[in-house]
Amino acid sequence: MPIPFLDLKRQYVELQVEIAAVTARVLSSGIYVLGPEVEGFEKDWADFCHAAEAAAVGSGTDALTLALIASGAVRKDRGDEVITSPLTSPYTALSIINAGGVPVFADIDGATYTIDPAEIEKVISSRTRAIVPVHLYGRMAEMTAISEIAARHRLIIIEDASHAHGSQFGEKPVGAYATAATFSFYPTKNLGAYGDGGAVISNDAGLIRQVRNLRQGGHTPALGEGIAGSNSRLDEFQAAILRVKLKFLKTWNARRQQLAKSYTEGFGLSPLIVAPVNGAHAHLYHLYVIQHPKRDRLREHLLARGIETTVHYPSLLHRQTLFRRPDQAPLPVAEKIVGNILSLPLYPQMKDEEVAAVIEAVVSFQG
Repeated sequence: MPIPFLDLKRQYVELQVEIAAVTARVLSSGIYVLGPEVEGFEKDWADFCHAAEAAAVGSGTDALTLALIASGAVRKDRGDEVITSPLTSPYTALSIINAGGVPVFADIDGATYTIDPAEIEKVISSRTRAIVPVHLYGRMAEMTAISEIAARHRLIIIEDASHAHGSQFGEKPVGAYATAATFSFYPTKNLGAYGDGGAVISNDAGLIRQVRNLRQGGHTPALGEGIAGSNSRLDEFQAAILRVKLKFLKTWNARRQQLAKSYTEGFGLSPLIVAPVNGAHAHLYHLYVIQHPKRDRLREHLLARGIETTVHYPSLLHRQTLFRRPDQAPLPVAEKIVGNILSLPLYPQMKDEEVAAVIEAVVSFQG
């Protein structure tokens, strides 16, 4: 049977009556940007994340950029360095550059795919100002150790939580270890809009106020403070849609975990397959990523059976032209893993029989 990597239409069918109602509500209000729907979503999202406040912006990229600026972590033209992971979306490093900083890459942990705290210490310099741990694929980075490093070196932490809508590390939620955490609401995320969107959460009211100024960089509050902001505003339609979807997020996340458990159990007797590590933390499986030494042949095998897969991410950031540094040291763990990782189909509306078919196809691969 054909199995798509992701079919967002299935989710829409579940919600179309409510989506139609809130869309009509926004249209009839005559308010389409930064109105009551955005204000309502900001409160709802802050409550969901157990944070004091949230500021909604136009994208996850802007959320991280503006959080870095608002926190004071990065000052333009100073060469301020921000340490992050090489295995993530290019938008993470692009956000650092857009804020005026210099991305510096530390190697990852081979089991979790997130930044290795021990490797962070190796790349701290006199110019380091912040750490941006990326909570990759739905699992948070090792935040206790990262927090200790940041405190020891007086560094700011801004969490990139674009894959971690509702994740926890131990008993603490996203954002609890940091000055701020940032999210993307791109349509494919665990909580996704029908367009782009993002948000910053923080317990620092001053930081959130600054983000709200920065998202309207041409308006009086920003200009009065001499801030070079941007034009990055979540619109009322996306906010209203996100408020509908937020009511289902915990259920959807639980379904992701259920499907991931089926995958992991199904792959348990296959010695060449490395399944994701859950551990004691709330892995929410934004993506279900395995490793296989013959990844590309496995992809071809699955595609021949109608099963779509993808790779998150095929090109490590420290090797990309925009982010490459002449003094870049090798990152052996990331460089070994990147050729083996493969994202399998997983989303809440996926059928049990589809998961079973993927398991059978993967296990049957002989290489």
